[in-house]
Amino acid sequence: MPKVLRIINRFNLGGISYNVSYLSRYLPSEYETLLIGGPEEEGEESSLYIPHSLGLEPRIIHELRRSINPLGDYFAYKRIKKIIKEFKPDIVHTHASKAGAVGRLAAIHCQVPVIVHTFHGHVFHGYFGSFKTGVFKFIERYLAKKSTAIIAISNVQKKELTEIHKICEPVKMHVIPLGFDLKRFTENKTEKRNSFRKKYAVEDDEIAIGIIGRLAPIKNHYLFIDAVDHISRNTNKKIRTFIIGDGETREQLISYVEQKQLGFATLENTNSLIVFTSWIKEVDIALAGLDLVCLTSKNEGTPVSLIEAQAASKYIITTNVGGIQDILHPECGLLSDAEDAETFKQNLLYAVNNFEEVNKKAGIASQEVIKKFSYSRLCSDMNNLYTRLLSS
Repeated sequence: MPKVLRIINRFNLGGISYNVSYLSRYLPSEYETLLIGGPEEEGEESSLYIPHSLGLEPRIIHELRRSINPLGDYFAYKRIKKIIKEFKPDIVHTHASKAGAVGRLAAIHCQVPVIVHTFHGHVFHGYFGSFKTGVFKFIERYLAKKSTAIIAISNVQKKELTEIHKICEPVKMHVIPLGFDLKRFTENKTEKRNSFRKKYAVEDDEIAIGIIGRLAPIKNHYLFIDAVDHISRNTNKKIRTFIIGDGETREQLISYVEQKQLGFATLENTNSLIVFTSWIKEVDIALAGLDLVCLTSKNEGTPVSLIEAQAASKYIITTNVGGIQDILHPECGLLSDAEDAETFKQNLLYAVNNFEEVNKKAGIASQEVIKKFSYSRLCSDMNNLYTRLLSS
């Protein structure tokens, strides 16, 4: 029975937690998997309920944190080495940057036979200055040489990592898209829609626009607020907007809304133009209640919120970063360059003014998206890769 040690940065609410949980639970029964990772950070929602709901009991490495901390990272490395020696995995598979660095170093020094890393995103654009970015690239190139295989989650990401950032040779990088249980986004949609819209006092003739994700500089929610301001002054349609998530830029974003003299609320049952909801675990209920979904990031891997939104038959207005072009069905949304704020605003205005038309297109395309990003396909792809790596 092959043993897999699966390591993630931290158990915070997001697509990585879903994917590692599905892989740990639904790989063929001949695999034995141990899932470990760090705890959620301040301002984040814990995602431990996801693996727990699948009967998994992950181990928490409390020293494994998002930010660089030499002492904490060293202790996390020691903890992971101890787990490797006890569990004796045939495969160590790390997910995302911090887990990839600390976990792969431990696996290398313990001489684990197969070492795999998945890039769910990267920090080579939009996060740090040129010197720090160069250091991270050097580290990733070294770790890639010591890894058995590298996984990208989209063709665009593979091209970026191999041709632009030159992390490894293309032959070593495999493309395996994310996978989810998307059925819940197609079930009881009317009931869920009514629940969300009643909770936030959204009228039947109001178009509800939402953006879902961590409130952080790289997510650039300021562009979303600017676009809402633009639409409110250039359409006769009634709109309500929702910022779903939480994080370090929350207070700055609220101040920005106040500065632009846009109405906002952080409580339920309001009719303000912009509502800060914080995290909503039942994202299927939120998506059922929304009409349009936005993303304004300066950099992304493969944003789960957009896959879920398409499964829920929602039309999307997004910046064209990371692997978004690979996951966005051509009938499901509009793209604009991350630096092109005017086009983003015009795209959102178009979607609002032509809502009935774009909503119909998104509904037709949703089944294709659900099939492409199923967790059964993810597990099958991963099993095929593991089998090849173990046999060689």
